[in-house]
Amino acid sequence: MKPYERKGLLERVERDGATVGVEIPERIEVGDETIDLREFVFEIKRRETIPPGERERVERAKRTLRRERLRRIELIEEGDVDREEGEKLADAVVGIDRALNALENLGPTDLEREEQARRTADTKRWMSFLKKALGKKEETRGVR
Repeated sequence: MKPYERKGLLERVERDGATVGVEIPERIEVGDETIDLREFVFEIKRRETIPPGERERVERAKRTLRRERLRRIELIEEGDVDREEGEKLADAVVGIDRALNALENLGPTDLEREEQARRTADTKRWMSFLKKALGKKEETRGVR
């Protein structure tokens, strides 16, 4: 593979939005093990909350995927691979990134707490605006 081709593949896998429209790979080979990656990610994402025992399994999977991602990038950077193999490695890295994004965004969100924080921030901004508009100095204490 020519240096400019290698550089192009590396830029592709690091580009923001590289995972947009990319599917999570059905399976991925990590060492001697085959992981049914798509099934694993969808199984975990179907749950509303992740039980403590499963959380460790998810964290372990994320560590494994990060290591495999790095290994494949290093193969593109330093390995003696041809253009076709480089393309396959880059596609796999983007698929791994897609799976990692899905796994990183797991967990319950406390919508009520987020809504309350948003309302509180809006109230503070509004009070600050009113004080400035009315020509009053801002207090050193926070607005509640």
